[in-house]
Parts: sequence; C-alpha cells; structure tokens
Amino acid sequence: MKAPGPDEVSSRLEEDSAAIVRALSKQADTFGQALFLVGGPVRDFLLDRPVRDVDLLVLRRGKRGAIELARAASLPGAEIVSHDRFGTVAIKQGESVVDIATARRETYPHAGSLPVVEEGTLEEDLLRRDFSINALALPLSSAASAEHPDVVDFARGIADLAQHRLRVLHPRSFQDDPTRALRAARLAPRLGFMLSRESTSRLRDALRDGSFGRVSGDRLRREFVKLFDDSTLGLDPSRALRLLSEWHVLAALEPGLTLEREAVVPLRRLGRAISDPPWRAARWRPWVVGLALWLAPVAPNLRSRTLRRLSVRGETAKRIVAFAKSRDAWVRAVEHARGRGAVDAVLRQLDEEDLQSLYATVAPALRRRIVRYASEDRSRRLPVNGDDLLAAGLEGPAIGRALARIRTAYLDGRVRDRNEALALAREFYPRRPTGRSKAPKNGRNSPERGG
Repeated sequence: MKAPGPDEVSSRLEEDSAAIVRALSKQADTFGQALFLVGGPVRDFLLDRPVRDVDLLVLRRGKRGAIELARAASLPGAEIVSHDRFGTVAIKQGESVVDIATARRETYPHAGSLPVVEEGTLEEDLLRRDFSINALALPLSSAASAEHPDVVDFARGIADLAQHRLRVLHPRSFQDDPTRALRAARLAPRLGFMLSRESTSRLRDALRDGSFGRVSGDRLRREFVKLFDDSTLGLDPSRALRLLSEWHVLAALEPGLTLEREAVVPLRRLGRAISDPPWRAARWRPWVVGLALWLAPVAPNLRSRTLRRLSVRGETAKRIVAFAKSRDAWVRAVEHARGRGAVDAVLRQLDEEDLQSLYATVAPALRRRIVRYASEDRSRRLPVNGDDLLAAGLEGPAIGRALARIRTAYLDGRVRDRNEALALAREFYPRRPTGRSKAPKNGRNSPERGG
C-alpha cells in the first residue's frame, strides 16, 4: 500500500500536534534522519478513525536520536520531557502531547517483568509491539520515504485490519507481557475486532503457565484505569470486562472474579456518561466509579481481595468496598425525598465519584433528579451566607443549621430573597427565658419590708 504523504498525515492531526510533527520532520530532513509515524495512530489513520495520540519513531544517525532531534527542532513554547530509561521524549504543546522514541528492541528477563530496552532497527521496534495492527509505520521525512515509500508492514497488519482481527506477533507474547490481554479486551470492542484463533490459543497457554500471577498490582491497575478511560473513545467498559471474563483472565487475576450480570447495565451507563456527560462535572476518576460498579454485586471478601490484587488501598479501597451498602441507603433517601430541597440535602453529602456511581445504578426517575441537582441546584447560591447570619446575631452550630434550612426552602421556592432568608433564620436565635419574673426581695410588695 502506497504511503500517504506527510502533508496528508498532518492534516488528520490536531493543530498543535501537526505543528510539532512538521517541525520534527523538517529537522529530520536537515539531519538526514528517517522519521516515522508508528503504532496506534497509523492504525486509526488507515481505518479512517480520528487520530488522537501521536507516536513517532526516529532511526539513530550517528549520535543523534530522539532527544537530540527534539531539542534541535524549532518548537517555540513547547515543553520537552525526556525519559532516558526508555529512550523516549514527550513534547507538550497546549493540550497536545507528541511522543517520539529512538528505534529500540526489548527483552524480558522473565514473564511479566518490565522489558530491558536496547537500541534497535525499525523492524525490531515494530515487531516488539503487541498486535500486528499496531506494528505499522508511515514515513514522514525524506530519508524515511526514500527507503520505505509504502506503508511499513513487517507483520501483515494491513491484512489483519481488513479482516478485523487482533493477532499477537509471536507465540510467547502473552507470557512476556500478560497485560496485552487487557489491551486486547479494550481494543477489540472499541474497534469492532476479534482476537484471532491463534492468539486465543496463545492466551490460553499463558493462563496455563500462571503468567498473570507474576504481574504487579500497580501494572494491572494502570490497565484498568485505561479500560475505563477508553470510554471517551467509545468503549463500553462492560464489553471489555465481559471479554476478560470469557477469556478467564479475571479468574486468573483473582480466583472467583467475574463480571456479574447485575453490573452490566450500570457499567454501560457509566461508559455513556463518560463519553457524553449528562452534566458538567468537577474532575473525577472514572476507574474508581468503574471498580465500584463492577465489584458491587460480588461478595465483600472477594471485593476486598480484588482491590488488594490491583494495589488499590486506603480511603479509595474503603469507599469501593462500602459502595454496595451505601448505594442502597442513598437510593432510599432520594426516593423518599420530597421536593428539590430534600433531594439536595441528600445528594450534597456525596462527592462527584459517589454521585456518578449512584447515577449509573438508579431508575430513570431518580436519574432525572440527580441530573437536575448536579446541573442546576448544587451550584445555586443562597441569598445569604454565614457572615450575614453572624452579623444578624447567630453563632456556632446554629449558623450551619440555619443555612441548611434556608437552602432547602430556597430550592423549594418558599424563600425568594435575602429578607425572607433572614426571617427564616430567626427561628435559630437563642431562646430567651419565658417564665414569670420573681419579685425583688426588698421590693414594695415584699413581706420582709422594714417598718
């Protein structure tokens, strides 16, 4: 397949990314270096899908590799961050990040370990990757185009693209890096692809060998973070988890772990909320909500063991473990709430992750209440604040109680302005004694009065 020209490639990138790629291509021409677009971006380009991430590969020429190319290119205002261990550079410009690496090869000291990286050739670099459809390259510089005028395809990835097939590149691919199974579970439903029969057999070999038990919890957790984050790209997280369950990967991570039927609809709803938010939300962690929804139907002890296996600790782990019980209490409270003020009083106790979790689990009527609260009511400002009530004579806990009562009445429309709010606050003033006054001992009517 004839490779598209650099201008055609740049036209499919975001503006900041395209500017970085053009500057690097120009500098590569000056150095006489071969520069390529590689991996997932090439796959998406050939599938006519949006190209979001930009990964570049440069072949070393003399002492010049990725770091030297990035520093020499004209990149005004860009931040250059190098990762010497892996020979990679991240170039940040605005909201865009372009990653560039010097061609390398990898070896794995043992199954499940991080790779040892050494300088390599273009072919070695592409063939170290996870799937054939990610082992593709497009030339960007003159030196690259002169040597490779066609799409670089050492692993028959173009044929697999046409067949909608995910295929690993060598027999021990899953033993070397078992997390590739989690990547396959993300990519397959997102792209509409299937894991090839041969690759499925290779995965079974890795499961039989116990390869997944040697992967650290931190690495596994990072893959699950990506799984839920991929909803922004159109992935239904329940489909990825279903594949991992069908492939017996979940049970390999923790015995008994699966995807329960009760979790499917909430997870699907979460995926839609991530890709098309029902309200403007503060920053939150989709993976925390995803784990809470996925693990809610399983037994509490299995929930705890799974979180330990994924190295999820501390307050986050406690909240995920407690979600199933907390959710039932929140649902009952919202169902019994009468009026917008009462709903607000319940939901104000939840942070954004709790709110997203609850939204994904409830019926349409309650979801409408949650959306109205999150998009309208929680941002409404009261006509008075704590300083106003302090100036009016309230103090201590009475101020908090008064503000809560005013907020409920204001959202229900029973308080409309500052004067009405202050009038309602008077109920919280300290009560004065109301009993009869005692007569003074030496007063006019005192029986002890002297004569």
